Amino acid sequence: MLPADATVKPFLAADAHVQSSPVDRVGSLLAPIPLAVFVSGVASMGLEIVAGRLLAPGFGSSVYVWGSIIAVFLAALALGYWIAGKTAANRASRAGLALALVGAAAYVAFVMVFGETLVAMTEDLPIWRRFLPLVPVTLLFGPPTVLLGFVSPYGAELIDARSTGDASGQVYALGTGGSIVGAFATTFVLVPEFGVLGMEALYGGLLVLAAIVVAPRSTRRPQLAAVVVGVAIVLAVLLVGVIPLQGSGTTVAQTQTEYQELRVADDGDVRTLWLDGVRHSAMFLDDPDRYVFEYTRYFHLPYLFQDDVDRVLFVGGGGFSGPKRFLAEYPNVTVDVVELDPAVVDTARRHFDVPETDRLNVHVGDGRVFLADTTHTYDVVVLDAYRADRVPYHLTTVEFMRLVRSKLDADGTLVANVISAPSGQSGAFYRAQYRTMEVAFPRVYSFPTSEASSVQNIMLVATNADERVTQAELRRRNRQRDVGVALAEAVSHYRASVETTDAPVLRDGHAPVDSLLAEQLGRRYIIERTVGNQTTAAAD
Repeated sequence: MLPADATVKPFLAADAHVQSSPVDRVGSLLAPIPLAVFVSGVASMGLEIVAGRLLAPGFGSSVYVWGSIIAVFLAALALGYWIAGKTAANRASRAGLALALVGAAAYVAFVMVFGETLVAMTEDLPIWRRFLPLVPVTLLFGPPTVLLGFVSPYGAELIDARSTGDASGQVYALGTGGSIVGAFATTFVLVPEFGVLGMEALYGGLLVLAAIVVAPRSTRRPQLAAVVVGVAIVLAVLLVGVIPLQGSGTTVAQTQTEYQELRVADDGDVRTLWLDGVRHSAMFLDDPDRYVFEYTRYFHLPYLFQDDVDRVLFVGGGGFSGPKRFLAEYPNVTVDVVELDPAVVDTARRHFDVPETDRLNVHVGDGRVFLADTTHTYDVVVLDAYRADRVPYHLTTVEFMRLVRSKLDADGTLVANVISAPSGQSGAFYRAQYRTMEVAFPRVYSFPTSEASSVQNIMLVATNADERVTQAELRRRNRQRDVGVALAEAVSHYRASVETTDAPVLRDGHAPVDSLLAEQLGRRYIIERTVGNQTTAAAD
């Protein structure tokens, strides 16, 4: 008795030794079924990266976010494989395959319209913060990924192959190859050129086209469904494309960079730089060198710890608020800035009045790599590359702090802008960073920028001095020295010591920054802002 699949593929024996030509092999890859499998691989990996971009403004880009994304996509694909695998032998058809692709594309259109809203709605759910990203990822990307999971089992059943093993191998290879193309294309081409909306539209459109190609000509239902969904995607682009990105004000410039979503917006007399929907830097339009955010005044604290400052390094540029003020206030100072994102540098030059002067040297690259390679030493290093939701861990470790110390002059000072709470569970990262700097430097000082106990900017100042400088001495120096900004309030926030017994020392081999930040994500973030001649507390 013949095997059950002998009637499906009766040509096995006859074709066993036939060698296909390169043209035949290329043609087979462009056949409807292989093409559908390949496109599903492209879309599944591309949507995974889109998910990371969509969640970044609300949840950051921590290991918990990406762990949630990877887990949900794998679980959804596995569920799709399992459901389709149980029915593929009896139900697999080109029409069914086309409808699975159309269904996935339809859900992508839904994500285009409602994705940002749903992410915002889930940010404050009463769920442990580490697991909270699972909710929006599951709701937004679980259903379409389950449908994409149908493609491989159906494809294996329908593909022209000599054996079950050959069919499975072709499907695995095509799907994996598509995922590789999706990863590279999204990372190196689409992200720099398109925003989240553009990438969603592209992958939704690819799924629609694949559905049209694979759909049988004997029935019009799949083609009609594909056309309807294609129109829905176009309408979604038109609808959502006119809605501004997260953040207030009138948009001056916006782009999707290699690293983040960037927007410049004017609100009254203030221009703000938004990165991934988070306010990063700001400038008064009528007075570009004046500070909008009060914490930036604290960058000048080194003038109370050392006598002379000639060369300053800012790790992190943003809108160049700190570098511009140093250049304006201290004519003898040379300022180096190293910024990872070249688009941020270009935006700062175009929209934030960065002066053209030989006293300003801008370097594009990683701050740690720059410090390791530079032959310069500095009087002051300002570490301003942290965010409330995202911290590059390699800029937090004791090894990095020792590298900074090696690039400081004997009386040099490090100022680190840490965004955390001064106490409680939300201050875990602050305490760990303080303890780590204590291992690398003889003296460390803490200056919270707000009286509140909420998440805020906290300046950590580290020096090579043997003796601790008292608050009274800092007050005396502030009265006597010609510092470019008022620092009396900063000095009043002086903390002589910080309890760090529960905090780890961050090391290259173990720096659990994401877990330390987890407790502060979603908490009220207080940032002091100058309004007229008054200082007010604003919440992000």
